[in-house]
Amino acid sequence: MARARIDDGAGRAAVRAALDALADGTSASRSSRAQAVRYTLQLLAEQAEGNTLEVRVPPFGAVQCVAGPRHTRGTPPNVIETDAATWLALATGSLAWPEGLASGAIHASGARADLTGHVPVLTLPAG
Repeated sequence: MARARIDDGAGRAAVRAALDALADGTSASRSSRAQAVRYTLQLLAEQAEGNTLEVRVPPFGAVQCVAGPRHTRGTPPNVIETDAATWLALATGSLAWPEGLASGAIHASGARADLTGHVPVLTLPAG
């Protein structure tokens, strides 16, 4: 059964709230962070359709994306995992993929575990 699509207005509002909280040094509510992560993962899956790579942001969500060989059983051979704050920074362009990898905040395994050209998935106006 397919998940319900998160509305763009609600998704953008959740991302804005989560980013504003991070900028203020506070923490957005768990539900707001969860919706922001799920919304940006949804955008990634829509913009980079496929099943070659699994992107995980525990405990909030995971998607398969990027065209190429399909994975169907067991542990995926190409996995990217990171925390919610790092993912939201990547997804909105405030953190570049190479810098995230170099910092160790992103764990990538597999020959196709690369989001170059796929992030950011959302650009929000300043404010």
